[in-house]
Amino acid sequence: MNNYKYALVLFSGILLLSTIACKKELNVGNPNLPTVSSNVNTESGIISLSIGAVYVNGFHNGDDWLGNSYFSLPYGYSELLGDVVGAEAANQLISTISIPEYYILDDNTKVPTSVSNISQLRTNNTRAQTGAGNNASYYQWLNMYALNGACNTVLSLVDNISFSGDATTKANTIKAWCYWWKGYAYASIGSMYYSGLIINDAGGASNKYLIKDSIIAESNTYLNKAADLLKTGITSTSDYSTVLGELIPSFCQVGNGGVLTTTMWIRNINTMLARNILVNKLAPFINGNPDATITKSSTTVMTTADWNSVLTLVTNGIQQGDYVFTGRSAAANGFLSASGGSVAALTTNVNTSSTFKLSERFMQNFKTGDKRVTNNFDTTTTYKDVYTFGTRYSIIDGGKGTNGVYVYGSKTVGAYEVFIGGSYEENALMLAEANIRLGNTDVGLAYIDAVRTYLGAGVAAVSGTGLTKVAALTELVKERRVALVFRGLSFYDSRRWGWTYDISNGGGSYGNNLLTSASVLNKNVTINYNFMDYWDIPADEVELNPASAESAATKNPNY
Repeated sequence: MNNYKYALVLFSGILLLSTIACKKELNVGNPNLPTVSSNVNTESGIISLSIGAVYVNGFHNGDDWLGNSYFSLPYGYSELLGDVVGAEAANQLISTISIPEYYILDDNTKVPTSVSNISQLRTNNTRAQTGAGNNASYYQWLNMYALNGACNTVLSLVDNISFSGDATTKANTIKAWCYWWKGYAYASIGSMYYSGLIINDAGGASNKYLIKDSIIAESNTYLNKAADLLKTGITSTSDYSTVLGELIPSFCQVGNGGVLTTTMWIRNINTMLARNILVNKLAPFINGNPDATITKSSTTVMTTADWNSVLTLVTNGIQQGDYVFTGRSAAANGFLSASGGSVAALTTNVNTSSTFKLSERFMQNFKTGDKRVTNNFDTTTTYKDVYTFGTRYSIIDGGKGTNGVYVYGSKTVGAYEVFIGGSYEENALMLAEANIRLGNTDVGLAYIDAVRTYLGAGVAAVSGTGLTKVAALTELVKERRVALVFRGLSFYDSRRWGWTYDISNGGGSYGNNLLTSASVLNKNVTINYNFMDYWDIPADEVELNPASAESAATKNPNY
């Protein structure tokens, strides 16, 4: 990797931030200075560096993009490509990247858009377009390799630190922290890009690009290394809790965020390992057909063995009440803002004024009478769009206050919770899908009911009602769409269900709501997205760091 391009840009931001942040939150040194070993040689120093490695290098907006965190734009692309939001603003292609190639209205009128996701991605994947703010492939790569590189630096220093108390426990807690986040970074790269780089040494570099499957395997390696340390390398619970409590900013230790026990963290790891399988395989569900075939894809179909692996992992995954890794805005010294640090924040407003617009395709997944709708959305204004992003819906800031009902968006400081890794809901819905796919339909439906109860939906249970496999999968799809929105998963779901692929290859999305620019609501629209399934490597990387002869393709050869 070109370390100068990707690491120095963000690390310089850390040095600046260290002059204004509180010591126990985001106050860190600069690991790219030649005197890094002399600068970071104490327990407090390595902890501060470990905090900044994640929350600044990984999640801070380091290159002037839409919003101000990793959870505003890279997450935003997932929600755009998953068609849960649309946009009219031109920032970083958000208004065009998710326009489908064509759609067919209820009266069988075929409407071509003359816009191509593939063309948009490829035309703008140049260093010049990165400079102009139009290269969508740049941002996720930028932050995730900065996160990975910063964790490498921490790992290179931790064994030289003199810790108080149980030194082995404290060092292993920091190592587990870095292994977890390296696993997260590699998962993000391998789930989005056709190929990537494996770099595990501080200041290291590589020009051998490896196929995405190898990147996911490396993610699994580091997630398992974290789990192994948590199982065998922690002998002092109090020292472990003290260090982890310092690594996680206090404003993120609220709600579902907190100081995880080692057992909770291991369950978080199992959920992420299951996600790595699930989102990187096909499980087509096209027009109600669970046996649909995608004839041209960059990945393979989930097998029975895959489903059983997922089931084993999520059976031991995040439970209700477990702490997970979350982010929140803070009044000072935070890494995301209440008004622009998340997709939810950029969608929360009257639809004619919000950056992101709620999709009619998102809203159609709620069941009649769902309290989440009445508590969170209104229809007082209509946003009209010449493509597919017209909508009647807006997110109410902070919701209407219905007790026990999930809130989809808030611009109050500290109120909205961003899920960084897995969650109880995601784990439960993977349990649901794996069981349904393996023939345990009613068991799967019970998990869907549990999530709806947990989020305060207030709708009738579907378990015990004799639903078929197809009907059960329909319930699963609907609930994943609405329960896991704004968490960076929507595109992965649409891709694995086959919706984002060209209709000529067996893909497409059917039975959709679409509001035309004339405010006519169509309810049985066919959409041909034809999106690139895994993105090309950013030009900023591959042009400055040309691929070796042994490399995998740096452009997706299927498009």
